[in-house]
Amino acid sequence: MTTLFGSLFVFILIIAIHEFGHFAVAKAVGIRVNEYAIGMGPLIYKKQTEETQYSLRALPIGGYVAMEGEESASDDPRSFNNASLLKRAAVIVSGAGMNFVLAIVTFSLFLLITGYPTKIVDEVLPNSPAAVAGIQKGDAIRTVDGKEINDWDAFSKTVAASKNPITIGIDREGKILDFTVKPVEKDGRPIVGIQPTSEKHPVKAIGDGFKMTGKVIVTIFDVLGKLFTGGLGVDNLSGPVGVVKVIGDSAKYGFGSLMFITAYISANLGFMNLLPIPALDGGKLVFILIEGITGKPVNERIEQGLSVASFVLLFALMIYVTIFGDIARFIQ
Repeated sequence: MTTLFGSLFVFILIIAIHEFGHFAVAKAVGIRVNEYAIGMGPLIYKKQTEETQYSLRALPIGGYVAMEGEESASDDPRSFNNASLLKRAAVIVSGAGMNFVLAIVTFSLFLLITGYPTKIVDEVLPNSPAAVAGIQKGDAIRTVDGKEINDWDAFSKTVAASKNPITIGIDREGKILDFTVKPVEKDGRPIVGIQPTSEKHPVKAIGDGFKMTGKVIVTIFDVLGKLFTGGLGVDNLSGPVGVVKVIGDSAKYGFGSLMFITAYISANLGFMNLLPIPALDGGKLVFILIEGITGKPVNERIEQGLSVASFVLLFALMIYVTIFGDIARFIQ
């Protein structure tokens, strides 16, 4: 049940934000919006205003903003096809733009909730190497093997790289003490059994929200490069089933963890939507660019044909990844 509700929350939030980006900018530049829908398929709820129908549909696998003149030419002066190239481009990129905004906000929320680890010991796990050595709650870590430790990240990396016993220097109420600790392996990495206290830094959290979103984008570039060069197989990717499992696993660890995975997926969706594939927003941008260069729009039949063909290919890829990636991993 946690997996279901967690997945629905994340999917609906990301879809709603993405489509709201298209909707808000279309309204702002004067383009007529006929429908703003969250979900696909059968209609569950609708509210009709003077111009726009707001809809909630049964399948939480997507959403859409139906603009006048987007799919076929319209004589309405406020139609999408009659808007300037700049206005159309702004509407198209705004969906991905809102996904990046959501990623920044939710990464920042994650950091605000979890805080930043300090060098102060909050908990010593029972029977752990640190507990056996005599390290206590409230101790402040100063050095490892005589080298000064400036933050928790440096301490974690030092422990992770250790293969032999290490000497941890701590400050206990003004007294400087040394403890020899032999790390043990857990989940494939050395640990000593110490959990730190954390501090809240709102301004730093916002800045790091930007940085973490940027790192996700860099990681996607790296993955795409490995896919094209054969360094990574398509079966190593995750489809819808894999994503639902990851969201469910994250939801079990609380709201902060759910914010992290929401940010990660939102940044991924924003980037992938800007790829120059006809069925995606990036493909529509390419068509607008061609129109700007040639002075006339791409033939409607050609545009629709390329969009349908690329959609079929993307759907086939999703099925392949689901079967040979997600499901294959589950049954191993």
